[in-house]
Amino acid sequence: MAILPILIHPDPRLKTVCEPVPDMSDELRTLADDMLLTMYDAPGIGLAAPQIGVLQRVIVMDCVKEEGAEPKPVAMFNPEVTASSDITNVYEEGCLSIPEQYAEVTRPKLVQVRWMDRDGKLQEQEFDGLWATCVQHEIDHLDGKLFIDYLKPLRRQMITRKMQKLKRERARKAL
Repeated sequence: MAILPILIHPDPRLKTVCEPVPDMSDELRTLADDMLLTMYDAPGIGLAAPQIGVLQRVIVMDCVKEEGAEPKPVAMFNPEVTASSDITNVYEEGCLSIPEQYAEVTRPKLVQVRWMDRDGKLQEQEFDGLWATCVQHEIDHLDGKLFIDYLKPLRRQMITRKMQKLKRERARKAL
């Protein structure tokens, strides 16, 4: 297993609609394991394949945040929201591809999600609260959408400029 580099916005791969995975394979299971390791190391509660430069419909998440609680890692292949509630929640969202930037985003409170698991079996489950927000955020990544796309243009531009500056600074340090 490997910790993979996470792309920083703006990067065209983060705005690309990802391809469905055709069938389950050992390569995809390894990708999911690497993504979970990368997510926990970051640390984060979710990660989508395009954030590591892989343009396939794969996400991982684990919204268990309580100290000492048993982790509940989930890997989803070709996830899709099949139903969502009219009732909404507002969470302050962040993103591993947009470090240290947070904003309140309104999303459906409950979502029904269908996906293929690591054994190639179809799963369907209802998610609520933080889990619902996280799964919607990660599926957005698969559709080339970032949480800042929900913000007003001026705020989005300000965050994008900060990320461009961060990328320049990191590039200089790497030299």
